[in-house]
Amino acid sequence: MNRTGQLLYQKARTRIPGGTQLLSKRPEMFLPDLWPSYYSSAKGVEVHDLDGRRYIDMSHCGVGACILGFADPDVNEAVHRAVDAGTSTTLNCPEEVELADLLCELHPWAQMVRFARCGGEAMAIAVRVARARTRRDKVAFCGYHGWHDWYLAANLAQDDALDGHLLPGLAPAGVPRGLQGTALPFRYNQIEELEEIVSAHKNELAAIVMEPTRDHEPQPGFLERIREIARDIGAVLIFDEVTSGWRLNSGGTHLRYGVNPDIAVFAKAISNGYPMAAIIGVREVMEAFQTTFISSTYWTERVGPSAALATIRKHLRCNVPKHLIEIGTRIQSGWRDAAAHVGLAVTVTGMPPLSHFSFEYRDAQALRTLFIQVMLEKGFLATNAFYATYAHQTCDVEAYLHGVDDAFAVIAAAINRNEVAHSLKGPVAHAGFRRLT
Repeated sequence: MNRTGQLLYQKARTRIPGGTQLLSKRPEMFLPDLWPSYYSSAKGVEVHDLDGRRYIDMSHCGVGACILGFADPDVNEAVHRAVDAGTSTTLNCPEEVELADLLCELHPWAQMVRFARCGGEAMAIAVRVARARTRRDKVAFCGYHGWHDWYLAANLAQDDALDGHLLPGLAPAGVPRGLQGTALPFRYNQIEELEEIVSAHKNELAAIVMEPTRDHEPQPGFLERIREIARDIGAVLIFDEVTSGWRLNSGGTHLRYGVNPDIAVFAKAISNGYPMAAIIGVREVMEAFQTTFISSTYWTERVGPSAALATIRKHLRCNVPKHLIEIGTRIQSGWRDAAAHVGLAVTVTGMPPLSHFSFEYRDAQALRTLFIQVMLEKGFLATNAFYATYAHQTCDVEAYLHGVDDAFAVIAAAINRNEVAHSLKGPVAHAGFRRLT
């Protein structure tokens, strides 16, 4: 029993609305009443909870932020130097210019860069700039892009508008009703849906916002057609690379497809767990920053740019994407093999460094909860997703997949005996956004 973490979390729920700062880290999303909840230290892929128990993280690994592994020594060294030199003064840190140059070198289509400190706010900045550039209000989008008003406005018209975009149940409470009809969703690889939006709102669209890839590869011509549409109607094409960036190559995944946006947004993996985000773009669009007020004190601190420079340089030096793809591919194969061995119906999706599997059963969420429970007992932080890091080694993968073999066998047996609910030691994990009472 992870008693200390659970006790602290029960207190947190009385002090912190929702219990945590990030929905993806709520214990209820994993294993209600049993998840360790808090860590005391982390290094590489090892995490220690408040009771001193050691786990190997084969799950979200900092929700995709720690692409090199926890507490990477090269990044930490750069951060220590930044802290010792002073993190914030009346003057600006030179690292932000150095980082802007590096990002534009890696993305030759871009000429200008602005910085923020997290992905959601960076996406809100990108949309604001697109609206400032075009003097239009409406945005066509697909995928998940954060918590800000521009995005949740999609659910003002119908409560389930965002349900097909990774995270169901996002309520628009607090979003001004006047934004209704300004966020228009379409599905990935469904170009006809975007064309319908364009047909109805051609001269009102400020931007087309999307991830160039995530769970699926773009169909032939899909990204090219979107690029063409944006150019034809004068909308700003924004690629959200907050999650996808730096996994398959050094930079944005769009570079692999040869389709350049007007703006690309990076966060998460860009700085290996230290707060940092970048909005890069073509000069004629980025100069719209000068026509709208976007400014924040902590966007000028030194730690974020220093961490990003160290992370990107190691990323390039060590060919990190090659390792991530190899590790992720091995995990995906292991899931398929383990499921086939015991006759479980499991579907595996996602790019190798951002892999997912799902149980193809009516009580899939209970089965996912049981998987997490069994793997936790074996010393793994695990869920139905795996985010590869440079710190994951073959021995970690082999140990994990051995555990998966056992967990899938337990699940198959529980299904056959109709004892899934009886096998759980606590409630079924939450799915999507739910109010905590």
